Amino acid sequence: MTSLLTYTLKYLPSTSQWALRFSVRPLSCSSQLRAAAAVQAKSKQTLAKPNMRNIVVVDGVRTPFLLSGTSYKDLMPHDLARAALSGLLHRTSVPKDVVDYIIFGTVIQEVKTSNVAREAALGAGFSDRTPAHTVTMACISSNQAMTTAVGLIASGQCDVVVAGGVELMSDVPIRHSRKMRKMMLDLSKAKTLGQRLSLISQFRLNFLSPELPAVAEFSTNETMGHSADRLAAAFAISRLEQDEYALRSHSLAKKAQGEGLLSDVVPFKVPGKDTVTQDNGIRPSSLEQMAKLKPAFIKPYGTVTAANSSFLTDGASAVLILAEEKALAMGYKPKAYLRDFVYVSQDPKDQLLLGPTYATPKVLEKAGLTMNDIDAFEFHEAFSGQILANLKAMDSDWFAQNYMGRKAKVGSPPLEKFNIWGGSLSLGHPFGATGCRLVMATANRLQKEGGQYGLVAACAAGGQGHAMIVEAYPK
Repeated sequence: MTSLLTYTLKYLPSTSQWALRFSVRPLSCSSQLRAAAAVQAKSKQTLAKPNMRNIVVVDGVRTPFLLSGTSYKDLMPHDLARAALSGLLHRTSVPKDVVDYIIFGTVIQEVKTSNVAREAALGAGFSDRTPAHTVTMACISSNQAMTTAVGLIASGQCDVVVAGGVELMSDVPIRHSRKMRKMMLDLSKAKTLGQRLSLISQFRLNFLSPELPAVAEFSTNETMGHSADRLAAAFAISRLEQDEYALRSHSLAKKAQGEGLLSDVVPFKVPGKDTVTQDNGIRPSSLEQMAKLKPAFIKPYGTVTAANSSFLTDGASAVLILAEEKALAMGYKPKAYLRDFVYVSQDPKDQLLLGPTYATPKVLEKAGLTMNDIDAFEFHEAFSGQILANLKAMDSDWFAQNYMGRKAKVGSPPLEKFNIWGGSLSLGHPFGATGCRLVMATANRLQKEGGQYGLVAACAAGGQGHAMIVEAYPK
């Protein structure tokens, strides 16, 4: 990746070329969307495989995604997860005793409810005989929850699984310093007054310094925003391009919200407060206002700012996943099939956020598809620079050959098919819950637009990534 910094400008499209190609299309997808909605699903071959169960998503919901520190700030994570589960029960009317298993993803765990899936399930009224477990895989935690559900159903272990995710950034664990923790543990074991006084005499004021959680890589000690800034520089992505893309995300999200397209959002009555009905982080601004913000990570010359980054978010999501034969037997009309998926890992130092670039060609090859077959793309937007860097990398033969060991590029998704109802930059990004939102956005878009195949992709901390093919259920 070091050589990437040197040779990017030579081998990748120039900044001016990219800016021209990008700027003519950022907000021009409404006409294509209207045209696509009038077209019926294309007559492509289904991705069903012989002697394998078809696995479907019946429906999915999420609480409104809110800026941390707002209406959810006095809750606990299992409160939000319970709300998502309750919303799913209400939306689908699935009998609680039919659910074989529940899986939730989360990233920053509340120590009192470390298995938040189990606590939320009990709170939502599921049987205490329904097993539940919690997974963590950074920003693709609920993706892992869903694919774990796919594995349980494909293997015949289960027929009906609820998968979801939750994150509450309003109240993250803040620990005592290690020295303070050690002294407190030793005090609990001290048997005599003399032993206790001896330990207390070792106390120093700096023991009281708290350990604050940081969105940083353990292996590199670099924050994700800092990495995004370096990635944007490596791919010659300007501040203006990043602000333009962020404005696109917010504008499209506002439009989708106004048109009632974000149908996966369910109202949530916050105890002691009003009912929350919609995401509150959607904030279309102007390029002039965005340009006034200072760099957030690399100062003073960085290009990543609060305006072109996803924000700390509270929220939860849940989807109902079944074997197709079980869904039909229960009278459901599924929304989509969950098809092939992959997980990838790269260098967490210099390729931390390039998961979609590596995962997309692999999942397409696995499914026997090409980029031209995909009707709806839903990529996680951690930062504008991250998205634009991935689009550039995917459209570069040089990058494919030198870093991915591939003969040719996979190609860049056309923007008229890409995140056209907004993305994580505008809708919000509760770390553990975004994956389910991506899948449901894809399924709902395919239904509305008449497409057949969707591609979900996301990067994650640790240099990991995920991609999945979603196929529309036939009308």
